[in-house]
Amino acid sequence: MRRSLHLATRPSLWGLAFLRYLRSWWYMFHLGAIAIVTAFSPSTYRSENRRANRLATARYIHASSWQVLPWFTVLSALISLVIIRIVLVTAMSYGLSRYALEMVVRVLVLELIPLSAALFAALRSGMAFDASSLGLARAGLPTAEVNAEALRRLRRDLVPQVFANAFSVLSLAMVSSTIVLVLAYLNVYGLSPWGMPDYTRTVGRVFDPVVTIGFVLKTVLFGLAVAVIPTAAILELQRYPRRLSSSVQPGALRLLFVLLLIEGASLALKYI
Repeated sequence: MRRSLHLATRPSLWGLAFLRYLRSWWYMFHLGAIAIVTAFSPSTYRSENRRANRLATARYIHASSWQVLPWFTVLSALISLVIIRIVLVTAMSYGLSRYALEMVVRVLVLELIPLSAALFAALRSGMAFDASSLGLARAGLPTAEVNAEALRRLRRDLVPQVFANAFSVLSLAMVSSTIVLVLAYLNVYGLSPWGMPDYTRTVGRVFDPVVTIGFVLKTVLFGLAVAVIPTAAILELQRYPRRLSSSVQPGALRLLFVLLLIEGASLALKYI
């Protein structure tokens, strides 16, 4: 609070604060690029510690995805079931029942499920702010003159966490979307198999090639944002501990802004 009040009463510091803000964003993009390149580099999996890297990646994936997948799937299924019933009843009351299924797929599967998966993964793992993560982040901080030990720690600690957080968003979104599609069919056609041709035709009309590519790309961007932004905020805080001026977890507001920006851009490209 004091730091914000100090900036508000000293306009001469606004330029410095703006440059620091831009440098913080550049640091985030730089870290994300390093993590992505290192994750897809063959040397990461041919190094002498490749077994340790794989075990660390598997451990982080288990913690961020498998442990929370059943709970998130059940919760999203219950909420989606309520929304599906509301949409169906409302559409029938206005004589628009033939558009109900398409509306459910567009609203739930294309928009709400990926965004909720990203927020859930961020709260569950990406926003974890504990001493062990800080210690690992400090040890694996990349610099212009990175040495072999720093690169080894980067591959062992940072890359598995980034990969696991991104994978968590993808897995939660894909599994939940599949469950929602099944629930939508059951609510519209019941247990009868005769609705399958009309159902597949409606879903196929929604998931045309352009929309499908956009859906996958948006989910991937959500995963990268959840994986990179909180990690970059924690690493930057280790370099500049005085920048922690509030009780908000590092990167929380920036992550929310990026997620909403991606969602807004996706909506604009599809419907405008």
